[in-house]
Amino acid sequence: MSAARHGGRAKCLQRLVRMDLPLPTTVALSFSCVHAIANGRMPDMDEIMRHFGEAPLLSVRPSSQDPDWGGPGAILNIGMNDSRHVRMCDELGEEAATSLYLRFIQSWAVHVARLDPDSFDIPDHPGPDALQAMLAAYEVEADEPFPQDPSVQLCEVLRSMARAWEGTTARLLRQAKGAPADAGLGLVVQQMALGVGQGECGSGVIQFVDSLTGLPQVTGRYLSQSQGRDALKAGAGAIYLTRDDRGPSFEELCPDAFARLLRMGDLCRERLREEMQIEFTLQEGKLHVLDAVRVQRSSRASVRIAVALAEDGMIPREEAVLRVEPQALSELLHRHVDPSAPRDLVVSGIAASPGAATGRIVFSANAAQASAARGEPCILVRRETTPEDIRGMHAAEGVLTIRGGITSHAAVIGRGLGLPCVVGASDLTIDRKKRQVIAPGGRRLSEGEIITLDGTSGEVLAGEPAMFEAVLDGAFRRLLDWADDFRDIGVRANADTPADAQTARNFQAQGIGLCRTEHMFFEEGRIGMMREMIFAKDEAARRTVLERLLPMQRADFARLFEIMQGQPVCIRLFDPPLHEFLPSDRAGLRDLADGLAVSLSDVEARVSALTEYNPMLGMRGVRLGITVPEIYEMQARAIFEATVQASRDGDPVVPEVMIPLVSAMREVELVKARIDAVAAQVRTQSGVEFDYRLGVMVETPRAALRAADIAQHAAFLSFGTNDLTQMTYGLSRDDAGRFMSIYVKNGVYEEDPFHSLDLEGVGELLKIGAERGRAGRPDVTLSICGEHGGSRSAIEFCRKQGFDYVSCSPFRVPVARLSAAQLALRERLDIDEKVTVGRFF
Repeated sequence: MSAARHGGRAKCLQRLVRMDLPLPTTVALSFSCVHAIANGRMPDMDEIMRHFGEAPLLSVRPSSQDPDWGGPGAILNIGMNDSRHVRMCDELGEEAATSLYLRFIQSWAVHVARLDPDSFDIPDHPGPDALQAMLAAYEVEADEPFPQDPSVQLCEVLRSMARAWEGTTARLLRQAKGAPADAGLGLVVQQMALGVGQGECGSGVIQFVDSLTGLPQVTGRYLSQSQGRDALKAGAGAIYLTRDDRGPSFEELCPDAFARLLRMGDLCRERLREEMQIEFTLQEGKLHVLDAVRVQRSSRASVRIAVALAEDGMIPREEAVLRVEPQALSELLHRHVDPSAPRDLVVSGIAASPGAATGRIVFSANAAQASAARGEPCILVRRETTPEDIRGMHAAEGVLTIRGGITSHAAVIGRGLGLPCVVGASDLTIDRKKRQVIAPGGRRLSEGEIITLDGTSGEVLAGEPAMFEAVLDGAFRRLLDWADDFRDIGVRANADTPADAQTARNFQAQGIGLCRTEHMFFEEGRIGMMREMIFAKDEAARRTVLERLLPMQRADFARLFEIMQGQPVCIRLFDPPLHEFLPSDRAGLRDLADGLAVSLSDVEARVSALTEYNPMLGMRGVRLGITVPEIYEMQARAIFEATVQASRDGDPVVPEVMIPLVSAMREVELVKARIDAVAAQVRTQSGVEFDYRLGVMVETPRAALRAADIAQHAAFLSFGTNDLTQMTYGLSRDDAGRFMSIYVKNGVYEEDPFHSLDLEGVGELLKIGAERGRAGRPDVTLSICGEHGGSRSAIEFCRKQGFDYVSCSPFRVPVARLSAAQLALRERLDIDEKVTVGRFF
């Protein structure tokens, strides 16, 4: 018997039988048998019934290959009829026998005969005539008496469950969960062990680890015979399993059965190599095991259980690494909303940066900083963020924007900071005069009101629901250490500040793959100098301002080198258009004029001169470095002087200097000549020899197509998939969120290309760029550093193309490390990506 032919539940029950656990008689029907039943070809019912003796009571449960694929609900007490009811009244008492019969009639009518459920409600306290009334209701609704033959009952149950699985609705639901269209269903027919009768009887469930923490702990409940097995899920009349101050326990009531269950738990863990929940009954002191299922577990417990099983020798470390979903790590890195907490949904947007945060609404960076200074957590709400908002983002607990997509400014910075972020909440509007947010239906939330962002689901909630805190324990770190032993591609982090670099180091990133230097200029005390440089009248004046910025940049880079302790640091030279450093509103322009001691008209004229129709395709990146070379020269000097300083204090540093937005080889030649000259000057002035590597950020289609030429002057090519996707599609990554869901829904794009790397289009450019880059320079280092870098599909693609590393936001580094290890292990062990590892049902 295999899970691929009979389903996981049947396979697990077979293993329990082989372990000599006391299971009731069980018959498993294969996928092909159930498929035949759905098409009207019934099995030999006499042969099935032969296994269960005279007048049996049976249950039928679904057995799919993966429990997440769902299936029809179980049907219990098959075989219950008038004559059996009479016998059971003598054996169990009329109340218990009638309760069993009523529940079976109700289940049959609703799930097998497909009759109106309202006609078969069971009274809370059924009287002596309730059974006859229920049977009469069935005869009226079905135009026939309730079936009395157990064989007929079982036949119709099997037919109903098989057809339910094959139905269109069920097929679509399981396909949405990742099941193949032709996924099969097995059915398990089992003798009922009611847990009712004379002497000590009851039913319960027991598990041996805590579902939330994964720590060893016996939990579960036991129901006395007065409640019956079906009441178990309702929890009525339950007693706890272990001794404590909550009253009598199953351990005290039935010590022998409790001890036997503990031994069964150990045996299941050893033989099934999994933490199991055992469903059992006790009938006149005799223990029956009805089923064993994999313990439901939180992300925290999933990691701890996998690590504990490996450390105890139950499973190899490879399997422990494969068992944990990468998304589970993401949940552990951030606070998240308690799944059981009530949610007052205000609006839904795009889940841009995971985690949850609660705070008071503020509408500006200044207000966020003021709120933080008062010790009041806040949520920064903006139409869209700009680099000028970074100070406020640092101060806020979370960010909510009305515009933007998965690679918008707010999303990228939020992920880098580990800041929960919801973007593209286009159903919201901001009433600036009243300082309010207007939600769908006219609901208004004023500045200062408390909201909660769920950056994992994209939901904005009113109030403050219960939270679970981040958990980074020893099991988390051991799992990632094992993952590093198996992965075959490097994982670096995108880090723009020393704080980002420290986070990356804590998560054991193998260096910095992208440091966006412009973010350093938005800190207080620097943005004013940047604006002064922008308004400088000539090169000499600009150089004067840049000389004042030089020591600040040098200190930033020296700190990065110190934190990374000899790991590679790739520093991208200045990229954004200059207008991003200027205010956009009139109040901000007046403040700027006052700060520069110039007239407002002069400020407006300069801003107008810098205005571009499409600034993202205008004078930015290398174009700015060539037209205003003193900026890149200052940055290069800061990098090399920091290199000299860091090399004196510790391990030698070999910085990587990256030129952004390249589209032609000549651009690289011009910038390289200037940077080489600065390097020579620093070597001469310091008397210290050092090396550096110059590379190119490939984010234009032409750079990918001309990679052979460009690579002749570049030691590395790092593909910036954010801009490369934007330019390949001709889409604005900030605006596409307004219509992207419609495009995906209509099948124009399979997924949002800013969220999941487009392997067919953008991926083709990456492949071409990699091949041509290696043709131009065989030893060229290849990587991607866009936000796609942490995604599983992108890592898989990069491995296949022979890339050296991926780089992603610091908080995505653990997820990328685990994903890379799993991909390498699946390839090595020849395990298909769709196959779930270590699950038996």
